[in-house]
Amino acid sequence: MNYQRYVLSILKASGWSQEELAQRIGVSFVTLNAWANGRAEPRKKALAVIEALYFDVVGTDEVDLAELAQKKQDIAALKTSARTISNNEELLNKLTLYLTYHTNTIEGSTMTLSDTEEVLFEHKVLSNRTQVEQAEARNHQAALLWLLEQLQSKHFIINEGLVIGLHLRLMNGIISDAGLYRKHSVRIMGANVPLANYQKIPVLMDNFLEIANQKNDDLVDHLAKTHTTFEKIHPFSDGNGRIGRLLMLAQALRTGVIPPVVLKEKRQAYYKYLELAQTRDQFAPLQLFLAESIIAADELLSTE
Repeated sequence: MNYQRYVLSILKASGWSQEELAQRIGVSFVTLNAWANGRAEPRKKALAVIEALYFDVVGTDEVDLAELAQKKQDIAALKTSARTISNNEELLNKLTLYLTYHTNTIEGSTMTLSDTEEVLFEHKVLSNRTQVEQAEARNHQAALLWLLEQLQSKHFIINEGLVIGLHLRLMNGIISDAGLYRKHSVRIMGANVPLANYQKIPVLMDNFLEIANQKNDDLVDHLAKTHTTFEKIHPFSDGNGRIGRLLMLAQALRTGVIPPVVLKEKRQAYYKYLELAQTRDQFAPLQLFLAESIIAADELLSTE
């Protein structure tokens, strides 16, 4: 194990400072700094923590299927509903704050958790953040609240109107084609995933919607496969990741389970697992990741 490479990779992928990483490992900043600069070597216990953090943040191709099965059992007990969330102001605000902060940061927003809270709940206009970043936060809140309202209907389904409605609210005032499928080719920088031809998007979305509404007793398997499909279609010019994660929220809440929150610190692992599913049909790593994201959401929402 090259501990120095692991430490530096964790810092780069997670965005944590050396102080934050030191706190997570349970050592001083001076000790962590010495490891990062190759002046000292971690002891066995610290090495195990570093290795676990590395695989958690950066990702790995190997999945313990027994662990995956256990996580699937664990999340079955993490129950909630759109109505429960909407009727509990504290719970609603927590979900809105954490989901908005993490999903927008994954897409490049520089707003902190505190910034996001001030914009969403104190209605502040921040001078040290761009107008677009602040609009993205407010729009995500509007899209989420609208989605939670839709989910409370007895006849709720994920249809084209829902997807278009989410995108219109999410990207309103940010891009000119909000609520419209893209009319041009796109590619994801740094990814090796061939995206759908824009002329095929309407047909591919019809197929996606049919799959998304199918009954599947294995929630994380369903989330992994539908999310992979949606992101590969990439139907919009921008906002596809955020829409895809909102659709996973809808699928989870429709089955009565706490929705996954993909943490910004795990962005690199998330993209790695998504690409494995899209290019190699390896879904187990993404399934485990999403199960852990549901457990992470439960911890965030239950923290006092």
